[in-house]
Amino acid sequence: MINSATPTYAEQLVAHRDYLLRFARLQLRNDAWAQDAVSETVLAALSKPLAFESRSQLKTWLIGILKHKVIDMLRLHGREISTTPDGAEEDDLLGLIGFEADGHFSQAPSDWGNPEQDLSGRQFLMIMEACTNKLPAIQGRLFLMREWLELSSDDICKELGLTPTNLYVQLHRARLRLRECLEINWFAKPATS
Repeated sequence: MINSATPTYAEQLVAHRDYLLRFARLQLRNDAWAQDAVSETVLAALSKPLAFESRSQLKTWLIGILKHKVIDMLRLHGREISTTPDGAEEDDLLGLIGFEADGHFSQAPSDWGNPEQDLSGRQFLMIMEACTNKLPAIQGRLFLMREWLELSSDDICKELGLTPTNLYVQLHRARLRLRECLEINWFAKPATS
């Protein structure tokens, strides 16, 4: 009888695939590019299993590899951006799953007692991801490159041919939209009857 209690290295990699794919989709906004980036990440991890020295969690190490693959994918595809049809990128936040027409939760989050726990909780991250997806394509891409991929402003400007002023304006607008979305969908207090 085979002991299946301890998953193999390859099984552990496969277990993280969905998370990696969500991360890549959020960064690239293109399903095919995201699939490619995750596949390259898993292949890189499989080809050099000894490079993972258990100094961090496997998921953290894989995200580090994936960040580089996403940057490579952005460079490969240059100025291409996946866009939505005309008018679809308006701030239509009511379409977010789990919200009523007035912008409040349809079901309140389970734990409101500890703000630090709430901010690091899964529900907040789901709302943040949904809000980021609602950004206009260029703002979303710039925000993710700067804040999640941690590229320097100079690198982003050079990569996309932007002026620093244009970059800062776009990042400012993205942050304002994210703040508005989070205020409506996360921090808003439910109306009392």
